[in-house]
Amino acid sequence: MDNEEEKQDEQEQPNTENLTPIGVITPEKSKHKVFCLNIIGHVEGHALLSPQQKTTKYEHVIPQLTLVEEDDTIEGLLVTLNTVGGDVEAGLAIAEMISTMGKPTVSLIIGGGHSIGVPLATSSNYSFIAQSATMTLHPIRMTGLVIGASQTYEYFDKVQQQVMRFIERNSKIKYAELKKLMNATGQISNDVGTILFGHEAVEKGIIDSVGGIREAFDKLYEMIEKKKKRRKK
Repeated sequence: MDNEEEKQDEQEQPNTENLTPIGVITPEKSKHKVFCLNIIGHVEGHALLSPQQKTTKYEHVIPQLTLVEEDDTIEGLLVTLNTVGGDVEAGLAIAEMISTMGKPTVSLIIGGGHSIGVPLATSSNYSFIAQSATMTLHPIRMTGLVIGASQTYEYFDKVQQQVMRFIERNSKIKYAELKKLMNATGQISNDVGTILFGHEAVEKGIIDSVGGIREAFDKLYEMIEKKKKRRKK
């Protein structure tokens, strides 16, 4: 009997194998099987960041998203964000993958969704932000060696337009208003841009609703059930 009880306990435990190394978990005993993806700290791209920094590595995230899309047992994706931003190319690549998934997706900003975290937050079918969470919108910035030529600034502008078009396409905010917020002065002491708190991000049309983890799961379950009903019809 003891062995049978131990086996049953093991089966009821959620899959936490990858929780420590890459911060993901797939609940086993839930109303619907969803994949929970965390994007925290800096979004790390082609260059390695300092070991002292919390990072989300895009080479970890992209295979996970591929798995979610291809695994028929996974019904939806919940993305939780607490990020300061990071590599623009890597962040936009992740956002594009989320936005083109065929399964219901919900995002939740629980601390901050700054910089490239903005398109990441808007990439899902529905987005939430905690009341105390913040979002920072500002133009693309680069550190290190930059070639001081007109072509460099033209490239920055083109990438900036791609990011802004993505946000506009996946939220309710208009391009002109978004550009105005990104280039605003007076809010950030050493930079241009705008800081938005939870309800402000919703009022501007960037995020859909203010809410927390329960609201995010409820919305995701609702979307999953609607999709199932459409399939039956």
